[in-house]
Amino acid sequence: MNKLLLIGGAVSAPLFFAVAIVQAFTRTGFDIRRHAISTLTLGDLGWIQSADFIVTGCLAVLAAIGIRSLLQGGKGGAWGPLLIGIYGIGMIVAGLFRPDPGLSFPPGAPEGMPTSMSSSAAIHSLAFFTAFICLVAACFVFARRFAALGDRSWKTYCIATGIISPLLIAVGMVMNSWIGVIMGCAGLVAFGWVSALSVRLRAEVSRA
Repeated sequence: MNKLLLIGGAVSAPLFFAVAIVQAFTRTGFDIRRHAISTLTLGDLGWIQSADFIVTGCLAVLAAIGIRSLLQGGKGGAWGPLLIGIYGIGMIVAGLFRPDPGLSFPPGAPEGMPTSMSSSAAIHSLAFFTAFICLVAACFVFARRFAALGDRSWKTYCIATGIISPLLIAVGMVMNSWIGVIMGCAGLVAFGWVSALSVRLRAEVSRA
């Protein structure tokens, strides 16, 4: 059962970015250099990206349940899956609430940035950043676990992910261009870590 749950985590990042990338190249008016992936939730076809957030979050929650069962009583077995589970819930909430239109997307939206933030946009932003912060914290929780196991490569990978992903977010927030690309790379690093971790832990189950 744990192996099945971990498959959810393994496919979560590839699924999220496959759906987002297809839309980035097909949605009228969307420019990844100016628009964050979250804005794909807007417009007539916005339900596709909203569903992408929700499904990805559900898969992460399932993975967290599997990780909890697998590591119960061991190092990282409490906080690690809890933080990944909160990440999943944050992604679900981010899919249920949408950001405000702006920068001419969707077509017909104001040309500039929104001058105020709606309650929906505020909840979306809070949910996403809570999810992201929890992922960063989870990276360091699992870095300790792999350090205790003597696995230096995975310890380094976890630490690098926990440093690089928030650094990219910080860079994206101060840049006036390529924000979508930079933020997307931050998500790719962090979400991809969840998928890689799920594959790694699933291999542990198989060896056991």
